[in-house]
Amino acid sequence: MNDILTRIGLYGVMPIVKIRRPSDALPLAKAFVSAGLPVMEITYRTEHAEGAIREISSEIPNMLIGAGTVLTPAQAESAKAAGAKYIVTPNLDPKVVGWCLENDMPILPGCATPTDVANAAAVGLEAVKIFPAGALGGVDLIKSLSGPFAGMKYLPTGGVTADNMLDYLRLPSVLSVGGSFMADQGLVDAGDFDAVAAKARAVMSRMYGFALAHVGVNCPDEASAKKAASLMSAMFGFEPAESAKAVFVGGQLEFMKSPYLGEKGHIAIGTNFLGRAMFRFEQMGFEFNRSELKYDEKGALKAAYFAEDFFGFAFHLIQK
Repeated sequence: MNDILTRIGLYGVMPIVKIRRPSDALPLAKAFVSAGLPVMEITYRTEHAEGAIREISSEIPNMLIGAGTVLTPAQAESAKAAGAKYIVTPNLDPKVVGWCLENDMPILPGCATPTDVANAAAVGLEAVKIFPAGALGGVDLIKSLSGPFAGMKYLPTGGVTADNMLDYLRLPSVLSVGGSFMADQGLVDAGDFDAVAAKARAVMSRMYGFALAHVGVNCPDEASAKKAASLMSAMFGFEPAESAKAVFVGGQLEFMKSPYLGEKGHIAIGTNFLGRAMFRFEQMGFEFNRSELKYDEKGALKAAYFAEDFFGFAFHLIQK
């Protein structure tokens, strides 16, 4: 898949904004960047769209900025010249799609029917927008489309909210979700970009769903691990569960039968989307121990250790 589309998928959420005042563009972009979400779609619904894209792409070159509600090849051309990195349309317009393909511009055209998706696939597109997703059937529609069009990825917009976004994102065929729910127009009009950033952080926190999964304690030998597990079981009534390498008690305490990673042990943090979480931390400058990646029986990544230990513990992310 195109690198731009891959990055859109790794961010998971795409803010869709309408610029009413030119002065709002840069503060709004900075608000999303501060929330760890350097991606946004600026719609061509006002005369300020092209200027906003140009200013943001100049001042924040790492911002993954796209142009939305593009209706003509001329708009697509102006958006690319201004610095847009991808195009989003409300419908499947052959002229706009053709221009983007000829000019090596990633495009997410709006699709509403199986015929739309088939036509997009026929010209080599790997991802499309589903719009208006809520009105068309939402999650059920995308599940139905994923059968006959197994290779296609979807960006649902329209009716997507912070409350239902996980229902979409959990579908393997969903690339990302888009919406204006992080850029509340009232907050933007009031110039309260701190509140916009806070809302974006809350949305991202909900998407990642970070939570303590378990704590692993390094024991010198198997006897010590079993002794510790028996003590916890006697004290708190936790049921032990033994594996080849450790004894679990209560589901969140793991006593290792021999020292493993970390001086003291390891701490596991669960997340809704392991790949997206790893991308987030790598963008923050953290590294992962690639030799310790763990996969399930189907070949899906299930655990990833950070390369660095923290206060004596190895940390790893696990897929919920």
